[in-house]
Amino acid sequence: MAILDILHYPDARLHTVAQPVKAVDASIKRLIEDMAQTMYDAPGIGLAATQVNAHVQLILIDISESKDDLLVLINPKITERSGEQDYEEGCLSVPGVYDTVRRADRVTVQALDRDGKPFSLKAEGLLSVCIQHEMDHLLGKVFIEYLSPLKRNRIKNKMLKQQRDR
Repeated sequence: MAILDILHYPDARLHTVAQPVKAVDASIKRLIEDMAQTMYDAPGIGLAATQVNAHVQLILIDISESKDDLLVLINPKITERSGEQDYEEGCLSVPGVYDTVRRADRVTVQALDRDGKPFSLKAEGLLSVCIQHEMDHLLGKVFIEYLSPLKRNRIKNKMLKQQRDR
């Protein structure tokens, strides 16, 4: 297992649309293990393959306190959405930035698990937010794109300054 580099906004690669996983093979299983180690090390509760410069439809989520309940979603598709909620979000690709985003309160998602077996999951609250947030990454979208142009510009300038100061 390896800790992967996480792309930071405004890296253009974060806007790459992910391609479907064609086969759940050894390389995908290795990517899952590396992404899990990267997410837990960061520490974060969700990570999309796009964020580690692997442009395939793969997301990992673990919202458990004990960090031992890894949810793997390969080729996820949201089939139902209902309700609305405002939730303060953060992102490993936009470190130190948190803001409120409105999303569906409940979603149903269909995906493949780490063994390539199809399943369906109903999610609400934080899990629903995480699924939607990570799936946005697969579409090349970062959560700050839901914010006003003024806020986005301030965040972009802050991120560029942090990169220069490293």
